[in-house]
Amino acid sequence: MNIQNCVALVTGGASGLGEATVRNIVSKGGKAIVADLSEERGKILKEELGDSILFVKSNVTKEEDVCNALDIGIQTFGYINTVVNCAGIGVAQKVLNRKGPHSLDDFSKVISINLIGSFNVIRLAAERMKGNEPNEEGGRGVVVNTASVAAFDGQIGQAAYSASKGGIVGMTLPIAREFASFGVRVMTIAPGLFHTPMFDSLPAEARDSLGKMVPFPSRLGYPEEYAQLVQSIIENPMLNGDTIRLDGAIRMQPK
Repeated sequence: MNIQNCVALVTGGASGLGEATVRNIVSKGGKAIVADLSEERGKILKEELGDSILFVKSNVTKEEDVCNALDIGIQTFGYINTVVNCAGIGVAQKVLNRKGPHSLDDFSKVISINLIGSFNVIRLAAERMKGNEPNEEGGRGVVVNTASVAAFDGQIGQAAYSASKGGIVGMTLPIAREFASFGVRVMTIAPGLFHTPMFDSLPAEARDSLGKMVPFPSRLGYPEEYAQLVQSIIENPMLNGDTIRLDGAIRMQPK
């Protein structure tokens, strides 16, 4: 798929990896529907990027919110052929900690947003992409999910986060196999340590220290590098049914 023809629903698209993805798609001539809870950030993006994007306040766990974002996008741009799932949260909590067992509510919330939210968006978007006009190879769309290296080498205190991201990795191939019948590809990116808003609260020295954990390049990843890989997935038709680690060769230690 040529990125110029891309009309993408980007969840969590108002900041971090999602924002970088939106900016890259628009800079290459595509369109984006930013599905996010942050109205303030969404308004800023809309003012800057203009008619190339829409902002629709959305909770990815709510069917009505996702359907609304998809339908408004289709009404405005004519179709949707790309989904990039970036919405997600994390929690640092041991299974057994000083306060007692891991909060079941916290565990459920992480699974609900990261895993179930991603699945909710995939199922509703695919229903609409199935009706797209196919390209010369029969392609009708692309789904890009966001996992994490924590899916493979999660640290102590990441049980909930690792479980949610491992679930995303695990569902990538079976969904890709199913969607192959109507030409929608499904891929997942597993980022390592990236400079997202989550890291902004840390002192510069702490960010530098984390960056030095990465073998090469020894720094935090840039959101633009995530967006670059999304573009490669969109444009390369042979990328399907797999997870790509984007991590500078880092392998996380137990803690």
